[in-house]
Amino acid sequence: MGLPRTFIGFSSKDIHYYHLMQAWKKNESTDFYFTDCQLATEVNSNNEAYIKKRCRERINMCGYYIMLIGDDTRHKHTYVKWEAEVAKEKGCTIIGVNLNGSKHFDSIRTPAVITNIGAIFVPYTPKIIKYALENYQMKTSEDYYYKDGVYQSLGLI
Repeated sequence: MGLPRTFIGFSSKDIHYYHLMQAWKKNESTDFYFTDCQLATEVNSNNEAYIKKRCRERINMCGYYIMLIGDDTRHKHTYVKWEAEVAKEKGCTIIGVNLNGSKHFDSIRTPAVITNIGAIFVPYTPKIIKYALENYQMKTSEDYYYKDGVYQSLGLI
């Protein structure tokens, strides 16, 4: 089986978390791999339609969409919300990653666009994100999270 082709959506305020995920991939002692379908280079444009066109091309290559959920993600409508809508339309498995460490659905920070659609919510750690990429199957409704037994089996509790 190939590596999960994944697009990662995030608020510009949280770009350092995305960069850390890229570092996890490069670190040989961290068992965390995925095919990053994010734009290879930052789009040097102020043209919203052009940027969205380029993002749609990349999301259409993916089977997974990770949304990094930080303090202001809920209010990011121009790109983050739109990217999630494109991922839903395409049928991607959606993983909400809580940057505050919550293992559950976070109703305060999570954008409505990925609420009650069958997505899974996990904290920002490589083992549980990897586990979700390898094991989670998108559901049709509700918000999901892993029980403590999964975290125990991964050595996270």
